[in-house]
Amino acid sequence: MDPVTTTPLLCVTITAPTTAELRRRRDLVTDADLVELRLDSVSDPDVAAALDGRRLPVIVTCRAKWEGGGFNGSEDERQAILRQALELGADYVDVEWRANFSDLLAKYGRRIVISSHDFDGVPADLTGQARAMRATGAGIVKIAVKASRLADCITLLELSRTFGSHERAVLIAMGDAGSATRILAQRFGSAWTYAGGVRDVGQLSASRLLEQFRYRSISAVTDVYGLVGLPVSHSVSPAMHNAAFTASGINAVYLPLPAADTDDFIAFAKAFQLKGASVTIPYKVSLFDRVQEVDELARTVGALNTLRMTGGDWAARNTDVAGFLQPLRERSVPLRGRRASILGAGGSARAVAVGLAGAGARVTVHARDAKKAEAVASLVSGATGPFVPETDSWDLLVNCTPIGMHPRMDQSPLPASALPSRGVVYDLIYNPATTRLLRDAVAAGADTIGGLDMLVGQAQEQFEWWTGVKPPAGVMRAAAVKRLSEFNADENHLV
Repeated sequence: MDPVTTTPLLCVTITAPTTAELRRRRDLVTDADLVELRLDSVSDPDVAAALDGRRLPVIVTCRAKWEGGGFNGSEDERQAILRQALELGADYVDVEWRANFSDLLAKYGRRIVISSHDFDGVPADLTGQARAMRATGAGIVKIAVKASRLADCITLLELSRTFGSHERAVLIAMGDAGSATRILAQRFGSAWTYAGGVRDVGQLSASRLLEQFRYRSISAVTDVYGLVGLPVSHSVSPAMHNAAFTASGINAVYLPLPAADTDDFIAFAKAFQLKGASVTIPYKVSLFDRVQEVDELARTVGALNTLRMTGGDWAARNTDVAGFLQPLRERSVPLRGRRASILGAGGSARAVAVGLAGAGARVTVHARDAKKAEAVASLVSGATGPFVPETDSWDLLVNCTPIGMHPRMDQSPLPASALPSRGVVYDLIYNPATTRLLRDAVAAGADTIGGLDMLVGQAQEQFEWWTGVKPPAGVMRAAAVKRLSEFNADENHLV
């Protein structure tokens, strides 16, 4: 498929328990190009009522249970619903490739979306399947597969190149690993992308696509950046960096990239010509061997958190150290000669240890894995201690573990009884903004620092290294706070 020069349309999927509610929700959509009316989601499918008074073009879908839908009736009943939708002027109806609805295809071919959904993975002969679907004469070929790796997006990218310029398709990789196919629909030659509330297939809301990812501004020349890690679905980094790109007038987009492993990320980065990436758990150390240039600080820490493509090679650096120290300096927290206890022994702990030791603190590392604790401590000639430090053994406590991170917000790395009525507790977790550890520390009488300050500080350095532009003051923090408020509004899924 030849690259398209226009932005693919935005289609919002509407589900509801009743036809009346379906219509109500339909009419609330104002920021889409078309809507998909899922009549298989209602208990009383009424085609005429669903279409009456519509303001936007519509796709009518009545998905069979055998294709992941909710329709309980017979195939004859389902075909009758779709036929009526076409007769009443629906712009498109969605017909499963495996359904025997050849008479609908023969009469209404150009208004038919012929669809295939594989919820188990990627079919072995996807090219052959696409060829057979194109041969039906349908106006749109829709292929949706379940992505377990970022590389599954590459499979669809390659498939898009088998379509002719006159053939229209929608290619989707379902699940978190497939979000690039929805955000970068233009790269796949898709006629439109789907947005909405069907979370189990990985849909993003229309507002998030339009506001956070600037969907309508993405073109063939938009630079692509991302956050590589696993998991990354609850990160606010995409919100921060995309807000900074917008405020700085830079044509770029930043994606969540939940890579299955380092090979998966490297393959995706090459296929989509990534310009740079933030790196988080668990790849801050394992990606070290996949880059060609590493700055001195990252070598000292033994972990990286930022990648930049330079002349075909990956350059890496670590901005965690500066990001970690910034809020301590802003609050004038004394470090020289002070006792600093670090919880955890991962990549972040290594950066924290190097930063604290460089500022003159006496570092002790506490981790359940004694060997890992020793490895981090040895970086800075520090000591190791029990995973629950003694109450009077530190002046500054830094949590570098994921314990207490969303969604397990009721957890804490330390019991409340282990917290003193003095000192500073610094939790690198930023989602939630106030962890249980911080709440317990405040109750005990200690001062606290949350992870958002560090997150914003290291992100600002990443952005400037990638673009040569300093992000406008306050933009990243405001975007992060807004995104966190959205998580708080809906703790069960993204909005």
